Amino acid sequence: MFKRIFDIIFSAAGLLILLPVFIIVAIVIKLDSKGPVFYKQSRVGKNNKDFSLYKFRTMNPDSDKKGLLTVGGRDPRITRSGYYLRKFKLDELPQLINVLIGEMSFVGPRPEVRKYVDIYTEEQRKVLDVSPGITDVASIKYRNENELLEKAEDPEKYYIEIIMPDKIDLNLEYINQRSVFKDLKVILKTLTAVFS
Repeated sequence: MFKRIFDIIFSAAGLLILLPVFIIVAIVIKLDSKGPVFYKQSRVGKNNKDFSLYKFRTMNPDSDKKGLLTVGGRDPRITRSGYYLRKFKLDELPQLINVLIGEMSFVGPRPEVRKYVDIYTEEQRKVLDVSPGITDVASIKYRNENELLEKAEDPEKYYIEIIMPDKIDLNLEYINQRSVFKDLKVILKTLTAVFS
């Protein structure tokens, strides 16, 4: 209950405070490339239910049809402004909307696309027992995921067999030990990682 109250208060406050940033980012995106400002992608949330996750668009339109994984820091599908939005995690800010309406939380397992959730084991599906989050322990550990995938001979196979299982293990550990203190610690670590 406290976690939900925290999410509502701080997501609403964040959206109000960051409104000027939203406007500036929207203008930059529109000047940089054709297409909408926001990007919606279907992700899997709590209780295995699909929802639309909001981000600022960082790729050219229809780029997801060429693959769901972003490989390398300079994936050719990424726009000029998109590179910097991703680097400083500004593309994630619209997820405050998802938090406000109750589809996400500030801290929780990052929501995955249906394609990969469908290959979860029964044990791995336990990550769907809680609300997904804007950040988690796995996001901090794999903040250079794009670079790791770029080095892999088969990026998708490497993601499915190496990265994804480790992320899930980290999130299952988080679920078993979650607390307000731990959430604040994850948020602080995330901010430190972004600004460093």
